[in-house]
Amino acid sequence: MMNPPVFFGAGGFVVALIFFGGLWTGVARELFNATLEFITLHLGWYYVLTVTFFFFFVIWLYFSPYGGIKLGGENARPEFNRPAWFTMLFAAGMGMGMVFWGVAEPIKHYSNPPFAEPFTMTAAKEAMRFSFFHWGFHPWAIYIIFGLGIAYFHFRHGLPLAPRSLLYPIVGDRFKGWLGHAADIICTVGTLLGVATSLGLGAMQINSGLNRLLAVGYDLHIQVVIIAVITAIAITSIVSGLDRGIKYLSITNIALMFVLMSFVFWAGPTLYQIRLFITTLGDYLQNIVETSLWIDVGPDSSWQTDWTLFYWGWWLSWSPFVGVFIARISKGRTIREFIFYIFLVPSLATLLWFAVFGGTALYLELNGLGTISSIVDENVAMSLNALLRYLPLASITQWLGLFLIVIFFITSSDSGSLVDDMVTSGGHPNPPVAQRIFWGSAEGAAAAVMLVVGGLKALQAASLSAGLVQSFLLLASCYGLTKALRSDKGARSIVRSSQ
Repeated sequence: MMNPPVFFGAGGFVVALIFFGGLWTGVARELFNATLEFITLHLGWYYVLTVTFFFFFVIWLYFSPYGGIKLGGENARPEFNRPAWFTMLFAAGMGMGMVFWGVAEPIKHYSNPPFAEPFTMTAAKEAMRFSFFHWGFHPWAIYIIFGLGIAYFHFRHGLPLAPRSLLYPIVGDRFKGWLGHAADIICTVGTLLGVATSLGLGAMQINSGLNRLLAVGYDLHIQVVIIAVITAIAITSIVSGLDRGIKYLSITNIALMFVLMSFVFWAGPTLYQIRLFITTLGDYLQNIVETSLWIDVGPDSSWQTDWTLFYWGWWLSWSPFVGVFIARISKGRTIREFIFYIFLVPSLATLLWFAVFGGTALYLELNGLGTISSIVDENVAMSLNALLRYLPLASITQWLGLFLIVIFFITSSDSGSLVDDMVTSGGHPNPPVAQRIFWGSAEGAAAAVMLVVGGLKALQAASLSAGLVQSFLLLASCYGLTKALRSDKGARSIVRSSQ
């Protein structure tokens, strides 16, 4: 079931990248820094415009007459019930990054806001608005475009469950040749780099938790060991398959998230969190167009580089991973149902997480009850533990938080390996386990190398580079999907019946 050109092309590039970073660390660090500088200086406007376009394209598609089309034919039935479906797509789409940045990002913006004086009430409001902006509707719009395109062409037209299928309306049967191979290789590498970014962040946060709870040292060597150990555990889940390993781990993830968030909600400033969520949601929606199109034209645009551009690149690099994965589990859903549950529900759940955790941290700072900002400024990976230690039952909740991150690490590695394996096996929905083990190991190795090469800066450079290439395929997906929906005879009959 292996697709040799794609497997060996992507696998060879990844292995070469890992060896290059491991053997010539200094050169690799300079290359990452140069790449990051070039993209942010010359292509920041492109990221802003394309992601904004994706956001409005998804809204148009939801309200279009094509919303009633079912993925897989009119008699198709969903493989998973809604709760299981939602937990898997949510764990894949946000997961570990949300736990890592839920406290850290609002506090970082509070101490260094783009439009306000630091450490003020205005700065706190801006901190939450930009956190909502970065983690709200835009990333899910990106995932929807990739996932919906692949799901539509796979379940309605029998094309491979792979990125190459997005090219079919544009290039026809040539998608089976080198153009399709190139698309699959690029997306496989991009998926690996995007997942490796999350694994690197997760290793840093797991290390910080162990440092706090067990006085384990906080350094690069320990983080590499953490990646190796948890990658080995993840491979066990990989062997169990989608219906057992990833499904039950995802459900466990969501349950633990709900328990921890409920605790912080009730133990923290509950009324303040409610008010903050409602107010920030209103500010976010009211200013969403202006914020989406904002480009920092000042002499120092490092804030937008470090935050908005990093996130847009990260979400774009994740789009093949999340897109192929949610396409794989979404048979039997209508286009409108697909968009609603992936666009709205996870976004609101994510924003609620930030309001509870980030809001509690800001409340402690504004009222002089905690010094979280100084801890986050010194080590961003310590943010969650820094918050939990100010609340009751800290010794229990810090362990719960650590366990949550570990499971997210495993599910991210599992899902990423499954997607890379499907793509490199020609889009087969149940690819060989041996290949999945290879990709799981490669993700862990890539995460370790990027941490060694340059830490967070290397992770940023990898995400932005991968995201740039993925954006072209996403634009092609918008065009191809629109063209296919308009020409599909079955789609036309559904459109006529809805009018």
